[in-house]
Amino acid sequence: MFKPRHAVLICTLLGGSVATLSVAQTSKKASTAGIASAGERAVSLAQSGHCTEALPLLKQATSLAEKDLKRSAGFAGVRCAMLADQPDAAQDFLRFLNREFPHDPEVLYLSVHTYSDLSSRAAAELATTAPKSDQGRELNAEALETQGKWDDAAKEYRLILQQNPRMPGIHFRLGRLLLSKPNPSPTVAEEAKKEMQQELDIDPSNAGAEYVLGALAQQNQQWDDAIQHFSRATKLDASFGDAFIGLGSCLGSSKRFSEAIAPLEHAVKLEPENPAPHYLLAIAYNRTGRKEDGDKQFAIQRQLTQKGAAGEDNSQTQAKPN
Repeated sequence: MFKPRHAVLICTLLGGSVATLSVAQTSKKASTAGIASAGERAVSLAQSGHCTEALPLLKQATSLAEKDLKRSAGFAGVRCAMLADQPDAAQDFLRFLNREFPHDPEVLYLSVHTYSDLSSRAAAELATTAPKSDQGRELNAEALETQGKWDDAAKEYRLILQQNPRMPGIHFRLGRLLLSKPNPSPTVAEEAKKEMQQELDIDPSNAGAEYVLGALAQQNQQWDDAIQHFSRATKLDASFGDAFIGLGSCLGSSKRFSEAIAPLEHAVKLEPENPAPHYLLAIAYNRTGRKEDGDKQFAIQRQLTQKGAAGEDNSQTQAKPN
């Protein structure tokens, strides 16, 4: 039988539970407020230039704070880490930002400039500490190439080969440089060919060297040699779209259309927005009796070509002064 004193006891017990719950909720709110306050303080310290003190607090804020504050802490962390010359910490903050805020334009912009700054710092350190090393000379040669100083770059590459005749990649770079120079001499193709052959003697796995040899043979309509080089390039690098296009093109030029289909189908998968492999594949399909498949590829090629032309027209229009 229910008695009044039972009601008093129940109310007392419930009251205690409610009180306990209320205390827990208050404690949780206080804890959250404390975390937010600590995060805000960390960002404020960073903004006022107290980066050494701010960095450990910013790291905590990225794991505990609410979303907007985490984002602010991440940005402040990158900037403070770079100012404090802590590249590992800067990269940790960048990884956090890109994971938590993917495709965010501001995060991507910050990433571009931070990694660029890290690259510049490493290049400056290499140039200062080991300018005559193989790597120092190679970096200098690359910089000279971007400035169009072809002869100076070639000189640096040749100095590397004097120091280390078997260093992988240098003959390839030298051969590519020869082919990039404006107004090349009549002998440049043969010189580049020799460089690529020497590269493959040092590094038989260099797909780029095989590709260049294939392209040089293709220019001279030496289809069998071109096919061999392009084929080796595709075996060395299954993601090398241009090599598959070159192989399919030369097989087509040799009237070996049925053999051209497989590499061109692969090229289309690798480079679906490139009209060239669609066009070559359309021809190969038509020549092997697959007219419907060929017509589809021709249609795709036309669509991509028109799309590209429209894009060029728009860019030219936008470039015109008002």
